[in-house]
Amino acid sequence: MVDLRAKPFYLNEEQLAWVEETYASMDTLEKVQQLFVQMNYDKREESIKTKVQTQRQGGLRWPGGDAKSTLAQNMNFQKYSKIPLLVAVNCDNGGDGAAPEGTFIMSAAGAGASGNTETAYNMGYVAAKEAAAIGANWLFNPCADIFMNWRNTIVNTRAFGDNADDVIANVRAFIQGAHQTNIACCCKHFPGDGVEERDQHLLLGVNDLSVEEWNNTFRKVYQTMIDEDLESIMVGHIALPEMSRHLRPGIADTDIMPATLAPELLTDLLRGEMGFNGLVITDASHMGGFTNVMRRKYAVPRAIASGCDMFLFVGDADEDIGFMYDGVMNGTITEERLSDAVHRILGLKAKLNLFKPENVFKTEEGLSIMRCPEHVALAEKAADACMTLVKDTQHLLPLGDAKGKRAKLYYLCSKPESVTWKGDPNKLVVKEELERLGYEVDVADTYYELDREEPATAKVKMMSIGKHETFRETYDVVFFVVYMKGYAQENNVRLGFSCGHSNEMPWFIHEVPTVGISLNYTNHLIDIPQIKTYIHAYGPGRTFVRAALEKAHGIGEFKGTVSDTVFCGKWDTRL
Repeated sequence: MVDLRAKPFYLNEEQLAWVEETYASMDTLEKVQQLFVQMNYDKREESIKTKVQTQRQGGLRWPGGDAKSTLAQNMNFQKYSKIPLLVAVNCDNGGDGAAPEGTFIMSAAGAGASGNTETAYNMGYVAAKEAAAIGANWLFNPCADIFMNWRNTIVNTRAFGDNADDVIANVRAFIQGAHQTNIACCCKHFPGDGVEERDQHLLLGVNDLSVEEWNNTFRKVYQTMIDEDLESIMVGHIALPEMSRHLRPGIADTDIMPATLAPELLTDLLRGEMGFNGLVITDASHMGGFTNVMRRKYAVPRAIASGCDMFLFVGDADEDIGFMYDGVMNGTITEERLSDAVHRILGLKAKLNLFKPENVFKTEEGLSIMRCPEHVALAEKAADACMTLVKDTQHLLPLGDAKGKRAKLYYLCSKPESVTWKGDPNKLVVKEELERLGYEVDVADTYYELDREEPATAKVKMMSIGKHETFRETYDVVFFVVYMKGYAQENNVRLGFSCGHSNEMPWFIHEVPTVGISLNYTNHLIDIPQIKTYIHAYGPGRTFVRAALEKAHGIGEFKGTVSDTVFCGKWDTRL
């Protein structure tokens, strides 16, 4: 039986008594229901009351929405729940993951570029403070992945580095910052993303490192955090075939499963060899890496039987709960395994003292911490520390005084996902910040915008460049800004022009001095190696745009460091 006195729970007698009394009061169905972390989209109080009193889930994951309505939702869930809920949020970059009013501090990639761990600490600190304000008590953070493959979009900006030591230092700092608040952390995505280019949201992920390579990298990261009392681990739908073969000699390729369904990786390795006693949760169960490997009626209980303690999200709630219950009844999930899982769930709730109302219920007054002056100042500090000049082989910078000069702005963004799209607001921010420096700015159209306004001629206009000499005479500088984003749609995200043969392609680099800036991903040089001056801002929004542009003009210095991964293994990206 799980020892809740041991790490990472360290429960005292009062906390242990609450766990055992609560467990003893539950029937088998209630224990099964505790295994689920669900999402909620209907924020009406009566709907929440019905849901929580019938499905009785152990946890809730924030589904999106403004801070005030999300707080009200979370408080209603706690109000009507017999057992206090673990309420989780994804706060990869700071408090903006808790609510749109929250503070984006920095991406993990940016924090890693800073060369110290202060930014990572502040990310965790702000994430926890602002998450707690909306009633959350569990961060699905930090990301403990290692960015080994430049083609990997999933952890491109979410990994703190391309080596274990940098990741360990920053993950540790993030957790230390978060623990300034009564909140639990969760490292993800065991056994480790960042090795391949495919997306586990779409299909089974595969970490194909050898046993020795894995032990020297991902195991090193997770073992360090386990030894330092990490409370929980999120398991990815990622196979680790060489380790599975090592632990299960003769295992057939068809039996190699994602870690969420692989007892050799969870029970034998993570629990046994690595000694993790904390709570293990699956990644989202609607992801292709989980749904594509076997029938759901077998996969749902097998996740718990393999060693997970909680199951993230449901397809149909009644059906998935039924599948899990059937798994208990038919012995797929043993009585001991169910007991251990539920005890760990209750143990984490007890560690956070959620049985005491003052640790659960929050008021609207607490929302004043969202994007408060202290947190905004930390974001500005991060922007100053992390802004990175990747290359300036043409020795263009600093640009100097911009007053009265003419600038052309090309702004590349992801393809609109909806007909309601009205443009990327960051495009206007870039324009305004250039004007603030003194430029007269002409903004290039995108096909998406022209197609909405004049579809008959949009393609022709986007393919037209005009006279090169006129362009040279008109503009003093070109700013080529890229804000691509998204995953769970394609296996990796590359720079994309808004239409074929677009005039956005950087034909102008030999005509007018050109500065490239990425507001998100770090791997765009693979597609625009010809740009000689290139900056990583690591984040959208005015704080980061302003910092990048000011430093390009000699107002402050670039302090970020460059990882070799940004050059994508190509010689021409360095030119």
